[in-house]
Amino acid sequence: MSENMEQSFDSPLIPSLPDDLAVDIVARVPRSHFPTLSLVSKSFRKLIASSKLYKRRSQLGITQHRLYAVLRNRSTGDFSFYILHKNLNGYNRLVAVRSLPFISSRARGSCCVPVGSKVYVFNDISALSFDCTSHTVQCIPDIPQRMSYREVNAIGKKVYVIGDAYCHYVQEGGGWMKVWRKAVTVFDTETQSWEPKLVKEDMPVSVGPFWSDSVVMEGKIYLKGCSKRSSFVYGPEERKWEVMDEVLNSKEWEGACVVDGVLYYHDLYKKVLRAYDPKLTCWSVVSGLEEFFAVETGRSRWSRTVNYGPNKLALFFPKKQYGEKMIRCAEIALERSQGGEIWGKVEWCHIVIGDGLFDMVKVVAVTV
Repeated sequence: MSENMEQSFDSPLIPSLPDDLAVDIVARVPRSHFPTLSLVSKSFRKLIASSKLYKRRSQLGITQHRLYAVLRNRSTGDFSFYILHKNLNGYNRLVAVRSLPFISSRARGSCCVPVGSKVYVFNDISALSFDCTSHTVQCIPDIPQRMSYREVNAIGKKVYVIGDAYCHYVQEGGGWMKVWRKAVTVFDTETQSWEPKLVKEDMPVSVGPFWSDSVVMEGKIYLKGCSKRSSFVYGPEERKWEVMDEVLNSKEWEGACVVDGVLYYHDLYKKVLRAYDPKLTCWSVVSGLEEFFAVETGRSRWSRTVNYGPNKLALFFPKKQYGEKMIRCAEIALERSQGGEIWGKVEWCHIVIGDGLFDMVKVVAVTV
């Protein structure tokens, strides 16, 4: 490693130890302690902000999931990035990342997606990426086709942007109906270039083609419509659209995530965490969380789930406490019993932001 290590620190990281050995030691420290380590010295601060440390962690097979949230400020209308940060008192909080850009006020919640250690952001027709190891921003080529009602998902190293690109009118039942043609544009993160635009003209989607959510399962993009007749599945390899399976489409899932190949979402009305296994094509309820949902999320009107690593998810939800609106987050560990039943256990549940001025738009998990 010493051949690749640039001696760019102001002073030795650890006196009497070569810097490459010191980097090896720091690389093994849990990521949550990095903010504290950055206060030790200017050299440590440079190391924590450098890509060298994260490359070494990757070489050692030491990676962690970090959560970034897009929040909308109700007063200004601005969309900003926040990171889930563990405070010195042990509680997790959402902290604004000042070096990251605002998102266009016209962008929807699905306008950002993680790929590796980067998050790709799409504003109207412009696009950029930010590196979560250094919190630096880089512009990428603009989207070749303006779209509305976009959904953005990643499969492997490619980002798929799906949205309404063209509009035409068809005659139906003695009147004219507006029909949208779906465009699929693909950004290759390895070549940093857009692939040729694909347009599917025979999508049977009529007026108001809104999608309430989308996820990736088994290499396909599942787009949940606000009405059951506008829920579809897109297979990138075949470049083919299909109608969503009736069982999966039978639930109004929103704010969902996929963990270990299973889709999870918080059913606000029944106060349960539901799971859909595509291999078994059936829904089930995650056991062991009944008391938690009854006490903590009883009056929540929205929720967001996100993959938080192997067998884990994070659940964000609002709660009024001490007369103030707050956003809480719970880490839930998942385990499948020998009989196939899925059980959940709450590892922690904290108030992550508490001034009541923010709406949560999107949460993404990044591996660093």
